[in-house]
Amino acid sequence: MAKFFTLQQAEQLLHKVESAIRDAISLRSEYEDAEGELQRSSQRIMMLGGVLVDRDQFSLLKNRRDSAAKRLKESIDTIHSYGCLIKDLDMGLIDFPTLYRGGEVYLCWKLGETEIHFWHGIDEGFRGRKEIDRDFLDNHKGESAN
Repeated sequence: MAKFFTLQQAEQLLHKVESAIRDAISLRSEYEDAEGELQRSSQRIMMLGGVLVDRDQFSLLKNRRDSAAKRLKESIDTIHSYGCLIKDLDMGLIDFPTLYRGGEVYLCWKLGETEIHFWHGIDEGFRGRKEIDRDFLDNHKGESAN
């Protein structure tokens, strides 16, 4: 069953979500760097016909990549465990499911924003963001389920 946030609950969680999304962005960069080095190393090995392979160096690169991938997955799992949805890791875009006028919508937060100021329908995405106004606040019935 989905967790629905009130605006207040979502904002109280922002410091944890922000920390986890920053970690995830950094770890993805670390993973991509290690993967790139690993691919370049593999290409050199293939071009040289496998001679002079520094197996220790290759193993270190593989371990670095695998470790970053594992920690990235853990960061993403942490965000999901809060009940949030990662919509765009590049932008640090997070949605918090909530209820508005009897239907599910998302409170929308982007890394760098200090508070949650926007919401959108589940099919609208970032471009469909609307400012949280008095009507939204009056008809927002986000309830914490689970």
